Amino acid sequence: MSTIKEYLTLDHRKCDELFALMEDSAAQSLDGAKEACAEFIHESERHFQMEERVMFVEFENKTGMSQGPTAMMRHEHNQARNVMKQLEEARASGNKDKFFGLSETLMILLQQHNMKEEQMLYPMAQQHLSADSDRIVDMMNSIIVQ
Repeated sequence: MSTIKEYLTLDHRKCDELFALMEDSAAQSLDGAKEACAEFIHESERHFQMEERVMFVEFENKTGMSQGPTAMMRHEHNQARNVMKQLEEARASGNKDKFFGLSETLMILLQQHNMKEEQMLYPMAQQHLSADSDRIVDMMNSIIVQ
């Protein structure tokens, strides 16, 4: 079984690949990018929920830190959700300039966000939650997007 850090970092890479596929598809046709955009947004939301509903809760319960890094990551998730909503609206309305402007904004936001998680939060979580790592990864793996 992988560690919490390995599992979530690998999931970041999967979302990055879906983002690239979405952009490639949109470069051909915004209409044709509907499925790729939906898949990227769905998998990103699933990733956010794995963290928010499982890992963040476990981390906060173990450390007592609820206004620390997890609060900031939740805030950044909400920022990304907002940009993704606007991105889908731009795609649906056929506004290519707006779509790719938002896409660039989202890419920068997610790169910075993922780096903070991978370099700071995930190692902290692994340190505090290593004894429960298998159980936590299993719980995250079973998340269904609400």
